[in-house]
Amino acid sequence: MIVVTGATGNVGRVLTRTLAEVGEQVTAVSRHAAAVPDGVRHLAADLAEPAGLEPVLTGAKALFLLLSGDLHAVGASPTDIIGKAAASGVRRVVLLSSLGVASRPFGTTRLAMRELEDALRESGLDWVILRPGGFASNALWWAESVRAHRVVPAPFGDIGVPVIDPADIAEVAAVCLLDDQHTGGVYELTGPQVITPRQQTEAIAAALGAPVRFHELTRDEAKAAMAESMPAELADDTLDILGSPNPAELRVSPDVQRILGRAPRSFADWATRNVTAFR
Repeated sequence: MIVVTGATGNVGRVLTRTLAEVGEQVTAVSRHAAAVPDGVRHLAADLAEPAGLEPVLTGAKALFLLLSGDLHAVGASPTDIIGKAAASGVRRVVLLSSLGVASRPFGTTRLAMRELEDALRESGLDWVILRPGGFASNALWWAESVRAHRVVPAPFGDIGVPVIDPADIAEVAAVCLLDDQHTGGVYELTGPQVITPRQQTEAIAAALGAPVRFHELTRDEAKAAMAESMPAELADDTLDILGSPNPAELRVSPDVQRILGRAPRSFADWATRNVTAFR
């Protein structure tokens, strides 16, 4: 049995379905009740309370670990989850980390994620670490504004990074959960090219078949909006990357191609598949 945390999110939902379709027994974990594919068990649990994870992890051979936003905050203790997994008999963990651990190792939230990576390496478990850059699905932050006003409000309009489709992350995670040859691997996951918010706006407009205007926010305006759904420290670390990406954050990684045998999907492909969110 494979446990998927964050199972109702943009990565976990696809990963749960992918594993179920190849015949794996899957336990989908989220904080609240949720619909899951046929044959998948769903359990509600809060990763911020590792003591309550025993019924989730009992009988599991592998764990996909995706931290909820509050576990990125200063003072959180996500390393406790690794100890609980090992004590419950889990043998393999695939951790969804962040490219920022390598590209900005001293960022506030990156230090905590580095500690989690180190705890996993030292746990005695089989492990794989996935380090994605920016997510294409972060564009869903703009969905309400696009639906209501045909406007994308975002900072740093002409500064881009190679955002990755969460479906690609999910497919890579599935391979790493099922194939022992990836044990001990650390993979950087990006999209196929650097794309700016203004170019993402154009891709959304093309998917809609309607004009969409780009409106540039100041950093402070963007932080205020982001802080409604994530710790302020994570918002700051994210904006540091979006506003001034370094060479490591601009690099297009070959790891999706290496693991899946195909190029990563483009942002335009993501926008076309998710266009109903913007209508």
